[in-house]
Amino acid sequence: MKPRLSPRQLAAGLGSAAAYLALAYCTPRPAFGQLLALYLLAFGGYALLVQQPPRLRYGLALALLFRLLWLPALPALSDDYHRFRWDGALVAAGQNPYRARPQELMVPAAREQRLPGLSAAATAELYAALNSKPYYSVYPPLCQAAFGAASALFPTSARGFVLVLRLLILGAEAATAGLLLAMLRRFGQPPRRALLYLLNPLVIVELTGNVHFEALMICGLLAAMWALAQGRRAWSAAALAGAVATKLLPLLLLPLLLRRLGWARWLSYSALTTLVLLGLFAPFFSRELVSNLGQSLELYFHKFEFNAGLYYLLRAVGYWQTGYNQIARLGTLLAGGTLLTVAGVALREKQPTWASLPRTLLLVFTAYFALATTVHPWYLTTLVALSVFSRYRYALVWSALVPLSYAAYQTSAYTENLWLVGLEYGLVAGVLLWELRVAGRTGHDAQPRF
Repeated sequence: MKPRLSPRQLAAGLGSAAAYLALAYCTPRPAFGQLLALYLLAFGGYALLVQQPPRLRYGLALALLFRLLWLPALPALSDDYHRFRWDGALVAAGQNPYRARPQELMVPAAREQRLPGLSAAATAELYAALNSKPYYSVYPPLCQAAFGAASALFPTSARGFVLVLRLLILGAEAATAGLLLAMLRRFGQPPRRALLYLLNPLVIVELTGNVHFEALMICGLLAAMWALAQGRRAWSAAALAGAVATKLLPLLLLPLLLRRLGWARWLSYSALTTLVLLGLFAPFFSRELVSNLGQSLELYFHKFEFNAGLYYLLRAVGYWQTGYNQIARLGTLLAGGTLLTVAGVALREKQPTWASLPRTLLLVFTAYFALATTVHPWYLTTLVALSVFSRYRYALVWSALVPLSYAAYQTSAYTENLWLVGLEYGLVAGVLLWELRVAGRTGHDAQPRF
């Protein structure tokens, strides 16, 4: 009888599990050396597992086990969950989280100021932990609904709150696993390719571990593409609206559907997506919603900067020419470049089909992140999911290198090491250009190494 896992696979699985346990319970974010060593250990196990993948059922079991290891842990590598709790307390009390910034709710004159469901002392403690006191909430309505539900169940317990979110993410990841397998079979590709996403350390650490809601967005995006391939446009539009109501990025899918659907069907599809999206935002409608969300997006494109590639090169040129940071101008130019790239891909794509849609979307999202001023590690999990349907493997290389950005958190000043950023983007660009060259020479995607 064939063993369930070979000795090599068993060693890779045990090593990865040990790394995840240490990352979850023994590694503070400032401990960059330890964090990087453990992550590389987990990624080494991942590389061994996907080079010689186990039988699908055992690969899926390992993917579930690696995620369950994080269940009782508070996120040690991200402090975003504090803002999730802040917004959730407001939503659970029936208040609109988009109407005011945290610092506006904590005015010095209110000596007993507190959030609904929390004491004044607990509110002050949570407020002190926030990394976004001066900013309006940027989280779309499905995120807010999840935060509100978790806060209603565990208003005073951070661990209970995180557990609810983690279970929700696990449910989304289970649905994603089913969608990946179904789509791979539908497009005539090996189902085991799903393990490239499900066992990926970046996905496990950033989504299950750090409770980032790209997990729900990826699930909705895949569901939208799967429904389109099945001819169920109404269900697809609803799924896409749900993905956008989690993260705004999936809006970039719409231009790629024009030639696949034709003008009439594309307009009706877009209209239905918009109607469902408006319905999801409806509970939060107020005079301030549009202006405050717009202000948050303005800050994202024109003030925030982290782990950016091309932008940092342009910023250096701008400093040399003018002596000051030109992020306001560069952010606009790079956003415009993204829109032009998406339009160009949508108009010039050869033989657009439903099977080629994930691969084309992979390249579109890659262009978006290459031109972005802010690229947090968890953003790249979407590229990992889409790369499953392609032989391009640069996204997996990027998922191995992006934890280098955690070097910025070694001190409270959050100072980036631009040499590490350059190393990250230089290696990824090299792999991408090589794979594009091979694809152009052979007419097919580059052959994956694992």
